[in-house]
Amino acid sequence: MSGKTVNSAIFLLVIGNALALVSDIFIKLLHPDTPVFQFAFLRSLMTLVLLLPFCRVLAGQSFFQGARVHFIRAHIHLAGMVCMVIALTHLPLATANALFYAAPILVLLLSAIFFAERLTPLSLMAVFSGFAGILVILRPVEFNWAAWAALVSALALALGALLVRKLPKQQTTGHKLLLNYLLLLPTAGVLAWWEGAVWQPELLFNAFGSAVFILGYNVTVLLAYRQVDASQVTSAEYTGLIWAVLIGWVAFAERPDIWFLVGSLMIVIPLVLIGIQQGRRNRQRIHRPTTS
Repeated sequence: MSGKTVNSAIFLLVIGNALALVSDIFIKLLHPDTPVFQFAFLRSLMTLVLLLPFCRVLAGQSFFQGARVHFIRAHIHLAGMVCMVIALTHLPLATANALFYAAPILVLLLSAIFFAERLTPLSLMAVFSGFAGILVILRPVEFNWAAWAALVSALALALGALLVRKLPKQQTTGHKLLLNYLLLLPTAGVLAWWEGAVWQPELLFNAFGSAVFILGYNVTVLLAYRQVDASQVTSAEYTGLIWAVLIGWVAFAERPDIWFLVGSLMIVIPLVLIGIQQGRRNRQRIHRPTTS
């Protein structure tokens, strides 16, 4: 599957989101008392090792171009990773992933605030319905610190997505990923040292597994979006929530309740509708007759 057709791109995104869920499972298997900073450091180190083969194909003089934005984005990513570990080790798999889907809603909202992008009625509906869906899933009595960690992780994902616009456009995805982990690794190491936890070599297995599968997700996304309009296939990203429900049910005996189902639909359906609407607009633009 190359991602050159819409169907193959959708297939890649479905598989990619399944790979991302496997990465989440490696984190979910950690003990709730796992030293979070130590795990974040080890996963970042493993990811950097996996990315090192990209070094030989990168331009030497422009390697650190855009370093300031890369540095900010890397540390936002580190904060999001730490919060993601907290959320996944303390919340049901499906609940944590549902909250992570606040990220595209936050992208819409922050794009309007910082980039003056116009919110359509459907986009506004997605924002309000999404936040209402989060409240339905959690309900005020269950809004604990782990839920806040999941939302902070979603915010970090949204900020990271927006900062991509500020990165040098000629840099490849591999280049951006390599710089991201290279710049956050010293801070992750200092935090792991400050945490003062006993060294746990068994975390290497979970860190390596999580790193491998999240990189697999990044590769499928790269292939899917490289030659197909994002608006035509982006709704396939939300299959990740289906994978989370199924895996959580089978592997962790986590049965979703009616509140979770209703809240998830309130988050996902408006986002899918936005993708469908954008796809229709792009097709109309392509097939619109030109005047001479």
